[in-house]
Parts: sequence; structure tokens; C-alpha cells
Amino acid sequence: MSRADLIRDAVIAFVEDVTSALDATVVGLGLAPVDHRPIAINEAFQITCGFIDADRRHTDAELEALIATFGPLLAEVNDGTSHLAAATPATLRNTSLITAGSTFVSTPAPLFGLLTNHDRSDGTVLASIYYQRALDIAHGVIAIDEVAAQDELLSISRYRSMLLAELASNGSRAATPRPSGDPAGAPANGETPVSTLPPEAAVRPIEELLAELDALVGLAAVKTEVRLLADLLRIQQLRREHDLPVVETSLHLVFVGNPGTGKTSVARLLAQILHSLDVLANGQLVETDRSGMVAGFVGQTATLVTKRFDEADGGMLFIDEAYSLARGGANDFGREAIDTMVKLMEDRRDRVVVVVAGYPADMATFIDANPGLASRFTRTLNFPDYSGDELVTIFQRIAEPKRYHLDPAGADDLAHLLHDVKRGIGFGNGRYVRNLFEAAISHQASRLVREQQMTETDLTTLTSADLRAACENLSGSA
Repeated sequence: MSRADLIRDAVIAFVEDVTSALDATVVGLGLAPVDHRPIAINEAFQITCGFIDADRRHTDAELEALIATFGPLLAEVNDGTSHLAAATPATLRNTSLITAGSTFVSTPAPLFGLLTNHDRSDGTVLASIYYQRALDIAHGVIAIDEVAAQDELLSISRYRSMLLAELASNGSRAATPRPSGDPAGAPANGETPVSTLPPEAAVRPIEELLAELDALVGLAAVKTEVRLLADLLRIQQLRREHDLPVVETSLHLVFVGNPGTGKTSVARLLAQILHSLDVLANGQLVETDRSGMVAGFVGQTATLVTKRFDEADGGMLFIDEAYSLARGGANDFGREAIDTMVKLMEDRRDRVVVVVAGYPADMATFIDANPGLASRFTRTLNFPDYSGDELVTIFQRIAEPKRYHLDPAGADDLAHLLHDVKRGIGFGNGRYVRNLFEAAISHQASRLVREQQMTETDLTTLTSADLRAACENLSGSA
């Protein structure tokens, strides 16, 4: 196949589906039929030009694909004539025809707004069709060149965010995160126990997974990195499907940050994202730590590490507090665990993705513990502590599904407490908030048990006194 096929297939699908979507809007409004195909072709052309212009390179391969794809389509629109069909990369390069597209993909297109408005009034999902097909074009354009530029990947991320914001503002949707009370979701960013997925688990759509990622509290930089990785892998997937060479990418990751900052939640979603992109066969997440990898007797540690890799086969192995494997002397069995892990990461590089997590300084020491670790862990994601406002949101996400709420005085106390809480190495973040909530409902129960009559409001309201007692309890146990 030629590289032009990378965008031709996506463009044809966009034109056909968006034409059908526009036809549906006319039917819904009871208007006379209109030929919407030329409108859809022009829309696809502008999107394609916009992403060709994303890195300002305008390579020969990109422009040749543009000519090969749109020469016939624009001739169809213009009664069989098309100036583009006779163009060359040299005549197109840096012309306003290409550069005008960058403006087109930086603001929501009127056509997209028309579809979102129709969705809002008629309960349809026509804008979602446009959204997905437009992203297919974006990925196809950027897959033309063997190496995707960072500016190109960022352009997809910005475009996706822009369209999703437009969908949300008009009450439409592209993908819906799981409800915050769903135990399969991660409403408190890792504070709900995470289950592994069975091998037969259904593949979830990539955009649904990215929407769930966006629904997590905070973590803006982490979300950007995950989206960039997802887009890069989608582009490589397209090149592979079209028998084009790809640049192999190491997927093993280092997560650094304090406890309770969402590391496990992001790992769980990333494992499913890799499954959705056919990078991992199953997409399950297997969590472990030193105790699950290091035995107390000679010859047993390598067996334990191999067992963990067997469990994670086709998915992701998440090693919490991985730095503890590097502690101890030269004869510590943790060193054997690291050596075995490095070997298995190489032997199963296409079957298991490894994520190691811990405190920043400790993880740097861990990576230095074995020469093979630095070459395999080339990406580090930093998980910062949550702000006070983010911690308040996490508290609310934990409380609301269980039908608890704070009285006004308690809400004020919570805001002050979580803004002023002492932070440092080991601060629990989301875990601290969950412990605070659980201590508060325990104190509420102790208070209410002495009451002879209780209303539903009594049972669902946490007071300032409950919160203060919970805080004192946590301070005393620290």
C-alpha cells in the first residue's frame, strides 16, 4: 500500500459518514434534501491540511498523499476539474491552501457546531461521528512520516480537547466515563481497589478510556503524556497496518510521586488503552511489590518474579515501591529479583509492560541499580501532590455515591483542613482523604447511635464535629 492510503481511507470514511449525518439533520428538521457530499469533502480537506501544517514541515510524502486523495474528490465537486490534481509538492508547499488549515483545526468548525446542536435537540450522536472520523484523519496524516513530531502529537491532543469541550458545552458526547460510583472506575484516583481484567474482557473503545482518564481529578501533565503516548501508538498501528516501517517504542514506565496520587488508576487505564490499541493481548493489571517478588530462601526469588510475569502476560505488571528491591547489600535477594526482571522484560518485551512506582529520589536510585534498567525505562511520569481544592473534590467523589454530604460548617472546615494539611514525603493525598472520610462516618455512627430517633437527613449528613473528630483521630494515629 502507498502512504496516501493512510489518509485516503480515513477521508473517504469521513465524507461518507458526515454526509449521512448532515442528511439526518435535514430529515430531522423536515427540510428538502440537499447534496451534502461536497460540504463533507471540503471539511475533510481543511482538516487534512490543518494537520499537515501542524509541524510546519509540509513533507513531500504528506503533500503527495493530499494530492492523490483530494485531486479526484475535488474534481467530483467541481464538475470534473481540479487544479489540485495537477499540483506538485513544490507548488503546494507553504501556500495559503495548506497553512489556512491550521486555523481550521484550532477552532470548532461551524459544521461541527451544527451537528452538536442537532444532538442536543434530538438526542442523536451525529457530532460523535464527526469527532471520531476527524481524529482518524489526524492520525492518518501524522502516520505518513516515519517519525511523528512532538508538535504533531500535541496538535491531536489539542484538537481532541477542543472538540470534547464543544461536545460537552452543547450537551452532546463522544465517549462517556463510567459513573463515579462504579467500582470499575476510579473516582478517587486510585483509592478504590483495582481489579485485574480477565483475559476475555471486552476491549473498551480508546476514546471512552481517554474520557475516563480526563475524568480523574487533577493530573493535567500526566493526562497529556498518556494521550501523547496513545496517539503515537495509534499512528504506529496505522503504519504497521499499511506495511510501513515503524520506530519501536519502549512502553515500560516509571511513575514517581507520593502515595494516593492516582498512579494505580492511571496504570489501570493505560493497560486497557494498550489493549484497545492491540499492543497488549489482554490488558489486565497485576499489582505487586517487594513481598510478591522476593523470597526468603536461595533459588526462590527468580521463581516468584517469573510467576508475577506469568500473571501479567498480555497485560501490565505494576510494581509499587520498586526501589525497595534495590535496598540491602550485594547478597540481598532483591538484587536477584531485579536481575530476573530485566531478563524477563527483554524476553517478553512484546507481551508485558512493566510500570515501577515510588518516590522520586528513591526511584532514581533504583534505576541506577542495574545497567539494564535505564535502557528499558525511558519514560517517567511525575504525579504531583493534589491541591487543596482537588482533595476537596476527591472527598466529594468518595462521599456522594454513598449518599453522604457535609453540613455547611463541615464543608468550610473540610476546605480549610485540606488546604492547610501538612505535606511532605509520604503524604497520603487521596488515601488521606479516604481515611478522613471513613473516620468521619465512624464518628457520625457513634454520635447517632445514642439518638432515639433518626431521620434520613441525620443518616446522610456529616457535621463539623464529625470531621474534627476524624481529623484528631488521624493526627493521633500518624
